[in-house]
Order: sequence, then structure tokens, then C-alpha cells
Amino acid sequence: MESPVSRHTALKLLFICTHNRCRSILAEAITNQFGAGRLVAKSAGSQPADRVHPLSLKYLAEAEISAEGLCSQSWDDYESWQPDVVITVCDSAAAEPCPLWFGQSCRVHWGLADPSRLDANQEDIATAFLHTIDLLKHRVLSLLDHDLNDLNAGDLEDLLKKIAAK
Repeated sequence: MESPVSRHTALKLLFICTHNRCRSILAEAITNQFGAGRLVAKSAGSQPADRVHPLSLKYLAEAEISAEGLCSQSWDDYESWQPDVVITVCDSAAAEPCPLWFGQSCRVHWGLADPSRLDANQEDIATAFLHTIDLLKHRVLSLLDHDLNDLNAGDLEDLLKKIAAK
């Protein structure tokens, strides 16, 4: 049985999506907005795009969530950051082999539909983006409902999976 790890610093979350232009970006912004000093997030991709999707920025602003400093970047940029948790948010990223340096990180999948790929009218696209933002916000706030300080890696992984299943 794993012993609890006392955590007196913020839990570090790295959100992964293949292109790091939409879902992982939304997750980073939302986590940092609502993390209350207990969570800090970054996002990255295995094949990062050249920029954040403009609709990601638009709908973050509409939801009054800061997009300051967001950019699409490679997961290789975070090798020295040593996240506590790596969360994949797209199915293709979840299926990719992860870098060896993820080895000590708890890994879970929070699968989300990609609102930027929706072939629909503007109203439906807006609804999809705002739904994704609301879902991520709910998951982050659900995580914050728990005492994260003394969870061992297995309990943390179980909690994150339970939150994703809601």
C-alpha cells in the first residue's frame, strides 16, 4: 500500500491534447482561474499547433476566464516541470506513447469532444465550447472539494477517474 504524500504546495497538472490548441488550453486556463492556489496547470501537445485556436480564446473571454499567457507548445517543454498529474483530454493523445519523464506522474484520461472541430452553425459551436468550459470547470471544482494534501498516487488517480466519469 502506498503511503500518503504530504503536499504543501499546489498540485501540478499537465493537460495533454495532441495539438494543444483547444481542449487542453481550456483546461489550463480554467484550472489556473479556479485553482485557488491549490492547483496549478500547464498544457501541451505531442504535435503542437502554431497557435491557440481563436475560438478557444473567444469563449474563454466570454466566460470571463483569463487567457493570459496561453500558447500552444510541446510536451517536451515541460520535462523539467515534473507534473504531479498528466491528464489527457483527447482520445488520440491518450493512445500515444508518453515521454519517459511522465513516469512518476499520475496519468488519467478526461476525454472531451473537440468543439473546434464541430461542423455546425455559430450558435451550435458556441454551445459546444461553453459546454466544454462548463464541464472542465465542474471537474476542477469537484477536485477542489477534496483534501488533496494527503492522497497517495493511487487514491489521487481514483479520484480523478471518478470525477471524469460524472
